[in-house]
Amino acid sequence: MVDLGVHLPNGYVLVTYRERPDLESAIADHNVGIWQPFMLEDEVANRHFGTAFERWPEFQMILLDAAGAIVAVANSMPLWWDGTDARLPDGWDQQVLRSAADIVAGRAPNTLGAMLIVVTPGLRGSGIAGTMLEAFRAAARNAGYGAVIACVRPTEKERYPLTPIERYATWTRPDGLPFDPWIRLHVRLGGRIVRAAPHSMTIRGTVAEWEEWTGLSFPDSGEYVLPTATSPMTMDRDRDEGVYFDQNVWVVHDLG
Repeated sequence: MVDLGVHLPNGYVLVTYRERPDLESAIADHNVGIWQPFMLEDEVANRHFGTAFERWPEFQMILLDAAGAIVAVANSMPLWWDGTDARLPDGWDQQVLRSAADIVAGRAPNTLGAMLIVVTPGLRGSGIAGTMLEAFRAAARNAGYGAVIACVRPTEKERYPLTPIERYATWTRPDGLPFDPWIRLHVRLGGRIVRAAPHSMTIRGTVAEWEEWTGLSFPDSGEYVLPTATSPMTMDRDRDEGVYFDQNVWVVHDLG
């Protein structure tokens, strides 16, 4: 059991993958279950996500309930970042690629790159996501890192897929806090919004693959709005290729 000084719900335990490698299959099932099939087809994620568990098991954190069941998983990969907003990666894919490149180059990381927090659907809104975000911040501090960076996937963007992410990222409530609940939580816990990442993740596939992933038909070239997508997917039937860019928002948690 890892003690990061994070307040946990009664009866819950926070562990790392280093401590509980036996949870590998359960973690995979937990993480995969919330996504539409097309969201599992990002080439960068499929090529490098396992690196997080292999190289940094101490930064893969799992919240267990009193019965030992997984209620939340938080995945991250350290990287080197010069601390300037201008030199943040272009998006989620580039963040992961930088972490992988740092391994090859032997660069010592100074930043924790948040990749994913998945909470059991029935427990969303219970404060657990905030607990895992606090765990990221605490783990980064313990490692001596200066920041946690997160290319945040806005939870409500799927309701507004035609709105440019650059505009969506600026929306606020009457109280001045961000409109999007997930971005709002980051801000409440000390994060600052930096900029939109319109091409954060890239998913490509043939017409047949997209029809398999979505259960939809794509009889013509053009843009299509997909369930849970943050922006339209563009289909080019002449090239037999559909391209989807998942749109995110950069949030930085400065820990200095």
